[in-house]
Amino acid sequence: MTSPDTGTDRTLTRIGGLLRKAESTDNEHEAEAFLAAAQRLATRSSIDLTVARAHVAGRERRSTPTQRVIPIGAPGKKGLRTYVQLFVAIASANDVRCDVARTSTQVYAFGFDSDIDTCEALYTSLLVQMVRASDHYIKSGQYRTATVDKIVVEKKWGRQVQRRVQAPVAPVTARLNFQMAFAARIGRRLAEVRSEVESEAVAPSATAAESAEGTALALRDKELELTDFYARSSEARGTWRGPQASAGHSVAARQAGDRAGRAARLGTAPELGAARGQLTEGQG
Repeated sequence: MTSPDTGTDRTLTRIGGLLRKAESTDNEHEAEAFLAAAQRLATRSSIDLTVARAHVAGRERRSTPTQRVIPIGAPGKKGLRTYVQLFVAIASANDVRCDVARTSTQVYAFGFDSDIDTCEALYTSLLVQMVRASDHYIKSGQYRTATVDKIVVEKKWGRQVQRRVQAPVAPVTARLNFQMAFAARIGRRLAEVRSEVESEAVAPSATAAESAEGTALALRDKELELTDFYARSSEARGTWRGPQASAGHSVAARQAGDRAGRAARLGTAPELGAARGQLTEGQG
């Protein structure tokens, strides 16, 4: 009989293979297909593991939620908040709750080991994609043709008056807007795949109504167990609100980031056990 750990390892290996295929192709449609396949497999694996947990008996070891610290980056490093945004978006589609360190240097992930492993694998791959794409956008100089709304304060008739003006987009503002849009698009893509797979898994059919009902119940039990674990374990004192483009909102940079997020290829890590990308701090 194959042990649960062996089955999980095989699933992680298969997901890693899909990530490598996504990285190796230059075809946008193929990359999209591999991304969807990786998320489908991860979601289905989670469902299977959940069903198994619901039927564990006797001396079998029951999997339980855990907390893991995910490093994001060194204190003071710029852009950590958008890195956190990317990880949180991935986690949301994979049954993982997150608290963010106040400094955005690390994320506290709450979930089942296999789900957190999946998040780290996807994050490692997509972080490289996001940074590379934003670097290319900045170096291309495309952002220079855009402007941002900016509030300036000036004295008029002895009193201060605020005035909205159009200002050139600074590189740091363009990069921030680009990465925010990239992370948001990735979150939507993964959420769509998750929703589709779960709908298929719990949809009753003439031959599998009982199985679908059991899967729906197991998913609900998993959600309740994770919610309870998070409530008992989290020390967060607030809600992480995500990165803010305080320097200005650039429509052009966000559109470019969204396009890059649509075309993102998964994976630079050769396998799921590869080195992880670093996260940022924040308060979740």
